[in-house]
Amino acid sequence: MNLEQLTARMHAIRDANDWRKFHSPKNLAMAASVEMAELVEIFQWLDEDQSRQLPPDQLEHAGQEVADVVLYLLLMCTELGIDMDQAVRAKLADNERRFT
Repeated sequence: MNLEQLTARMHAIRDANDWRKFHSPKNLAMAASVEMAELVEIFQWLDEDQSRQLPPDQLEHAGQEVADVVLYLLLMCTELGIDMDQAVRAKLADNERRFT
């Protein structure tokens, strides 16, 4: 599935629930931050090896939190007019220039 399809599906959920009024860039940034904190919580007291070998239920939970962060960021891109694909490609190219 591509980013446009994911975004369209998120917009359908947003619109069906009349949530757009809550989706300011500020609110979406805070929501993504909360979801990121929930992801961090999974790893909070694990050592390095444990963090790489999550049990299946925790791995699934981590995947859900990663998805929450990504979906909020897709919504933020819509609100700010950012093309996420282009932004990620540009940042990756910048990193390649700087670090390789």
